[in-house]
Amino acid sequence: MALTVSTQVSPVANRLVVETASGATPNNNVLGAVGKVYTIDVDNSLNAVPCYLKLYDDGNPSVGTTAPNMIVPVKASQRRGCVIPEGLDFTVLSFACVTLPGNGGTTAPTQPVTVRLVCSVP
Repeated sequence: MALTVSTQVSPVANRLVVETASGATPNNNVLGAVGKVYTIDVDNSLNAVPCYLKLYDDGNPSVGTTAPNMIVPVKASQRRGCVIPEGLDFTVLSFACVTLPGNGGTTAPTQPVTVRLVCSVP
C-alpha cells in the first residue's frame, strides 16, 4: 500500500487521500478525525474483474465481517468517480477494496486499485 494524505486549501475540502494500491487490508482512520467525504474516485482499469470500494465508519473494521457504510462498485477495466455535494459524514473513516460486494468478500484485486478521496475535517 502507498497511502498519502495531504492538506488542501479549499473552502469545502481540506484533505486529499490517495491510496495507489488499495486492497483487502483496510486503511484505518485515514483522516485522524471526524470528517466528510465529498468526492470518490476509484481506478480499477488494471483489473479484469469488478472491484468494490467499501467505506467504513469504524476505526478498525474487519473486512468481510463489519458492515460497510457505503459500497462503490467499479466495473472491470473501468474508473469510476462520484461526487457527494453535501458530503458523507464519518466519525472515523476507513476503507478497503475487494472483489465481492456486500458485507462478505475478503479477496483483494490482483492488480493495484487507486482510490482518491476528497474530504474535509474540522
